[in-house]
Amino acid sequence: MARTVTFIGVYPVDIGEALGLYHVLQWTSDMHLDNIDFEVDSKTTKDALYSGREDITEFGNIITASRSLLSSKFTNSRVEFVRRQANVVAHTLAGEATFLASPTIYSHIPNCIATLITNEML
Repeated sequence: MARTVTFIGVYPVDIGEALGLYHVLQWTSDMHLDNIDFEVDSKTTKDALYSGREDITEFGNIITASRSLLSSKFTNSRVEFVRRQANVVAHTLAGEATFLASPTIYSHIPNCIATLITNEML
């Protein structure tokens, strides 16, 4: 499954990346999924999530909420950093979201990433 969400406004990259993580944690928690390896292409977000440092900025508040979801709803899951070049599927799907007027949930592989997924499986 995949989901796109579009935010109104312009956000700094670190806040956008943190919001993306928070929303995927919320979505998968709502579906009662567990044992998930989440991949982010922001080392800053991943490091902040596991640092445990107190950060009272907007970014820090989003990370704190994400950390809380991860620890309370996901017993055997983790968040890993993956370079953007190695995560072409997620990057392409994020680009697709900019053309959509509302959030979209894909229960089947969307056309925009079908070839990429097939190539990764080879």
